[in-house]
Amino acid sequence: MKDYTDIIIAPVITEKAAIQTEANVYTFKVAADANKIEIKKAIEEAFGVKVVKVNTLNTKSKAKRVGRYTGKTKTYKKAFVTLADGDKIELI
Repeated sequence: MKDYTDIIIAPVITEKAAIQTEANVYTFKVAADANKIEIKKAIEEAFGVKVVKVNTLNTKSKAKRVGRYTGKTKTYKKAFVTLADGDKIELI
C-alpha cells in the first residue's frame, strides 16, 4: 500500500491550470506508476475532498537548448482531478 505522499508529487501551477480551477478541475504531477484509483484515493486522503473524475496523461520530453548545449526535459505523468460541487483545494 502506497502512502499518498508517494503518489502526489506536486501541483502544476500554470495559467491553464489556474483557469481550470474555476471549473473545479485541479492538475497534479503524479508518480509514473500510479493508476487513476490510487490517484483518487491519494487526493481524497491528502485534501479531504470528494473526487468525481480523474484523467491522466504522460507528458513527452521536449528538446531544449541552452547556448551550445542540447538536452531534453523530463517526462512525467499529469493528473487532472475533477472535484465534487462545493469542494475546493487551496494550493497557494
